Parts: sequence; structure tokens; C-alpha cells
Amino acid sequence: MQFLRRAYERFATLLHELLKFGIVGAVAFVIDFGGTNLFRFGVGLGPLTSKVLATVIAATFAYLGNRFWTYRHREQSGLAREYVLFFVLNGIGLLPPLIVIGFVTYSLGLHGPLFYNIAQIIGTVLGTLFRFWSYKKWVFLAAPAQPPVEDIAPQAGPLTTR
Repeated sequence: MQFLRRAYERFATLLHELLKFGIVGAVAFVIDFGGTNLFRFGVGLGPLTSKVLATVIAATFAYLGNRFWTYRHREQSGLAREYVLFFVLNGIGLLPPLIVIGFVTYSLGLHGPLFYNIAQIIGTVLGTLFRFWSYKKWVFLAAPAQPPVEDIAPQAGPLTTR
């Protein structure tokens, strides 16, 4: 019974984190996707520059949302350390969208908004899978495990008097 309760608690915690991560990610996606299109088609910047600039803005929002909402119960190892690591991992997570956008734009020669946005979505999905795993592993560390109350309670045995 203890095993089932712990498995349920672990699953519930993971689901709770995943939902919060998804909400923060959805807002960051809107910032990233909208910002990329604004920079690319509104301002006229290049396809890769547009993606990088919008991703930096969205990643800043995502860091703050994840640190102070999604993973606020996790150990804090210093905001400077987390922030730098978060952006290094975001840089790695930015590679799939840049590769897909670069391939579609420069190799296939498809320059329209439809193809650009399809490439952006495919790359973002791939990058998001990496980011979810890497944030939990290296940025927002798990809080130290607390033993269950019954494990730390003194064992009551028969009272013996001498």
C-alpha cells in the first residue's frame, strides 16, 4: 500500500509540474512565435536573427515563470547560477528551431510566412522536449527527499522495567 501511495504522489507531483510548465510554456510560445513573426515580417530582420531575438525575450519570461511558479518548491541553487544555466540550455534548445528554419529557408528556398511558421513549430516542439528534461535535471533541482514521518518516528516496543 505504501508503494502505491508513493507512486501516486510522485505521479501527481509530476503531472502538477507538467501542467504548470505547459502554461508557462504556452505563454512563452506566444511571445516567441509572435515576436519571431513581428521581427521577421514586421521589422524585416532575417529568419534566424528574428528567432534568436524572440527566443531571448520568451526565455526570460519562461525562466521567471518556471522559477517562481512551476518549480518554486524545488531547491534554489542561486539565481545567477540558475539563470546562466537556464540560458545555456535554452541556447541548446534553440538549435532545433534554427536548424529547421535554416533548412526550410536556405536549403529548400521556402521564404513565405506559412513555411517559416511550420518550420518554427516543428523546431519548437523538438527544442521543448529537450528543455523540459534539462530544466528538471540541471536547473530546477529536486528538493532533498524527506523521509516519511513513520520512518523517523521512534519504534515503540514493549516497555520493560528492571
